[in-house]
Amino acid sequence: MTRIAIIGAGISGLATAYAIEQQAARDGFEVETVVVEKESRTGGKILSIKDEGYLCEWGPNGFLDNKPMTLDLCRQLQIDQQLLRSDDNARKRFIYSEEILHQMPENGLSFLKSKLISWPGKFRLAAEIVIPKKTSIYDETLADFGRRRLGSEALEKLISPMVSGIFAGDPETMSLKSCFPRIHELEQQYGGLIKAMLRLAKKKREEIKAGKAVASAAGPGGVLTSFRGGIQELTDGVAAALSGKVLTGSGVEKITQKEGGFLLDLENGQQLDVDMVVTAAPAYAVANMLDELNDESSAILRQTLYATMNVICFGYDRDQINFDLNGFGYLIPKAEGRDTLGTLWDSSIFENRAPEGKVLLRSMMGGAANPAAIDFSEDEVRERTMKDLKKIMRIDCEPEFVQIFRHRHAIPQYTRGHAERLRALEASLADVPDLILTGNAFYGVGLNDCVNAANQAADKVVKRLELRK
Repeated sequence: MTRIAIIGAGISGLATAYAIEQQAARDGFEVETVVVEKESRTGGKILSIKDEGYLCEWGPNGFLDNKPMTLDLCRQLQIDQQLLRSDDNARKRFIYSEEILHQMPENGLSFLKSKLISWPGKFRLAAEIVIPKKTSIYDETLADFGRRRLGSEALEKLISPMVSGIFAGDPETMSLKSCFPRIHELEQQYGGLIKAMLRLAKKKREEIKAGKAVASAAGPGGVLTSFRGGIQELTDGVAAALSGKVLTGSGVEKITQKEGGFLLDLENGQQLDVDMVVTAAPAYAVANMLDELNDESSAILRQTLYATMNVICFGYDRDQINFDLNGFGYLIPKAEGRDTLGTLWDSSIFENRAPEGKVLLRSMMGGAANPAAIDFSEDEVRERTMKDLKKIMRIDCEPEFVQIFRHRHAIPQYTRGHAERLRALEASLADVPDLILTGNAFYGVGLNDCVNAANQAADKVVKRLELRK
């Protein structure tokens, strides 16, 4: 029997433990998993809170269905029948620019009609088709890429709010290859983004004509998917399906290597004796655990910075909102100088997010654009959010429901040099093959990314089990 500790009970740790158990059973290995979690509950930053009839998401509110990994996990857990797809109107997404909410263009014609980008900006963006591809190995930032291929206006009004919405990050520091590897690949493979879109669209038409593919209703970005009771149903489902132990309420202070395995010193004074370790905790926490075992890897892990974030949930009577909430919500470019990064119209995205006749809005504040916001008082967060909602959505009444969540370490930042740091981290741990790192600090911050990384971590564990035969 091989005893395996998984540190961290967020989606990364839970999915890793589940994948290890499933793969080990399939391949005939006897394992005992032990998930160790610092907090008193499982789920990590996934938490769905029902209060006064409003369903508020503490962290992420779902995953996109355009990739198979999380959907496959739901099927394995037999909770796929409970999945809830976002309302089709949630495809309508907006950017607040020059005091106007502009709907994001969905095709070429709507792009031409849109006033979000000026005509000079549109011509500059269209000129992307003749911009030569960059072949340098230099790790280009998102801002450098945006200016080079699409122009400064597209960077400000399209790329910057997108980066803010996904990473709460600054495009001037974020790595293109690490944040959006597919975009980097498209430029290298096709010579540019417009060329890539044209070639891929032609290929898809040919496949449909030949009966090898069907037109997808999900679109390139997929459909946001959750559960009626909130995304926490996913982590609850994984935790319930585990056959091993889940120890909550005591984190790992130190990992010590010993002959044939590891000793884990817990905060409650206990020690765990295990054969293998998978860490799925934040990078800074893992760095502390590894200080004595491998100070080189600790130093590399500490270079991963995290953006702060306040999440503000406001509930209103629908009759009080004289605004069309038919859509997903909006993002705000940094140049607009607002306090919030944007607002999601949660009760328009999914059903069961607000009581009958009510609406739930969820605003984000902080990130790389406004790191000081994490220390604002409750009243200040509330007042600044209300000020933005009044300016943008003409809401001049007090919310009847308020819930504020604070994340001092919200989202890891894949800054320039991230890929090189990961290679150095892997090299630093080469002589400790039974210690495996996973989580959202490395190869993607979304739920799909975390589940995919969990499966890959489980693959590594199984390969190590094979060598132990």
